[in-house]
Amino acid sequence: MAKDLDSVQLNIKEFCEKHDLSAPLEHRALDLVSEVGEVAKEILKMSDYGKKPIEINNDVRSEIGDVLFVLTIIANQLDVSLDEALAEVLQKYEKRLAKGGAGSENE
Repeated sequence: MAKDLDSVQLNIKEFCEKHDLSAPLEHRALDLVSEVGEVAKEILKMSDYGKKPIEINNDVRSEIGDVLFVLTIIANQLDVSLDEALAEVLQKYEKRLAKGGAGSENE
């Protein structure tokens, strides 16, 4: 079932309030970095550290979910709409690509 990001943000906000999952923004930022590291670790493990083609597993899906969960909490704490932030980023990349590439050198 597809949901827009604003709906996802509201669901996560309500979940955190219901379960009293409050933490300072600084802790959430560190948690996000940790979760991204866990995604990278799972990708390395899926390829046996580069020795074989990657085989997707449920562990990486779970870790990506953790990243999305923490990122959404951070957006909520900063009162940033993920829908709006993503729309802005897509516009930025459209402009860069029109200039020849996706990198920041095309700003």
